[in-house]
Amino acid sequence: MSDNDTTRRTEEPTRRDYVKYGGAVVGGGLLAGCSANTESDSTTTEPSAETETESGTASSTETNTPYETCIEPVGCLTFEEVPETWMALSGPWADMAIALGQRDGFKPAGWYAPGYFYEQVGVEWLTDTEAAYADGKWEAEVFYELDPNVILGDPNYLTAFDSSWDESDTRELVETVGPVFGNNIVRRREFHTYELYSLYEAFDRLADFFRERERYEAFAAIHAEMQAEIQSRLPAERERPEIGLVNFGSSPGEGTFYPMTVSGEGVEMKQYRDLGMTSAFSSETVAGGEIDYEQLLEVDPELIVIHSGVRLSTDDGTFDGQAFVDQFVTPTLEHPVGGQLTAAKEGNIYPGGSFQQGPIVNLFQTELAARQLVPEEFGEFDPQQFPEIPEDEQLFDRQRVADIINGEF
Repeated sequence: MSDNDTTRRTEEPTRRDYVKYGGAVVGGGLLAGCSANTESDSTTTEPSAETETESGTASSTETNTPYETCIEPVGCLTFEEVPETWMALSGPWADMAIALGQRDGFKPAGWYAPGYFYEQVGVEWLTDTEAAYADGKWEAEVFYELDPNVILGDPNYLTAFDSSWDESDTRELVETVGPVFGNNIVRRREFHTYELYSLYEAFDRLADFFRERERYEAFAAIHAEMQAEIQSRLPAERERPEIGLVNFGSSPGEGTFYPMTVSGEGVEMKQYRDLGMTSAFSSETVAGGEIDYEQLLEVDPELIVIHSGVRLSTDDGTFDGQAFVDQFVTPTLEHPVGGQLTAAKEGNIYPGGSFQQGPIVNLFQTELAARQLVPEEFGEFDPQQFPEIPEDEQLFDRQRVADIINGEF
């Protein structure tokens, strides 16, 4: 880091008055998996269809007494009061915090899921924000300028994605800006040798962090109800089509595809696992990297899904269905081999969900995947209308989600 950065940091306060750090944070546990006890009093399993919730206000938990909250690899933190402002290193943590009613304290500085999902449930989404990570580097000044009370995300992101950032930089950030709280839940990476939480396990921990137990339980109930509804209408597993998932970096126009599987750990593939979808590509094919049309035809998946295809958006922030067709569908249909693909002939080339999903976006993306998997049961996907879906085909109540976010439940 630069000398100017160091000078500036040493002039700033070294602690936030209302936060007390557990030994794991300022000791050896911050970057390697905590040694502190991270057991929570709350359940940390995915919610079942039997999840129940009671109506109430935004939170019935007292917020004026010190409390402790824990997560791997950070350890345990003790707070004098609930943090008011926050930034997120990744989309799932931003999504979870917004779901817990923390939108007003959000200081965006990253790459998150498409804003049109949030607008569907009445959440104003900011664009045109400075990113904390760009060109392979963390921009330290962005953290200091935003000055959040807490940084949500896995602290190991900082050193893993920027070779010039070391543990001393992270410790200084914690001491002069605020604590880092989170876990790498998108997918297991090389550095992730500690527990990888499921979406609702991480959401449960963040609910403790913000003291928003009732909001969490209300969201968990919606999630469980939708899952139960979908499961009751899905065909038998042997009758479900295999999915040919390819990375967004694939280029049908150039005849290059990067196959993926849907079985990996983390929230990235949650909707596909929940729907019992299986991969058309073998692990050997995926490990081989790039494939061409001829290799794709050898597999000939019934569905071709472009991972994170939902990220394509117009200038006004809505999904750009025409851009998706132009970039992925038309070149495949016009290719002499691509046009022979079952998915191309049957109109089954779809945009896949963003890997940046939290509980809000996951509801939309599970609904999306269900429509793509079994359109005769859940409704046809229309790239020109998405994300708008006829009300009688919606699998969860948008207004109910909006009410929970706003504390009206």
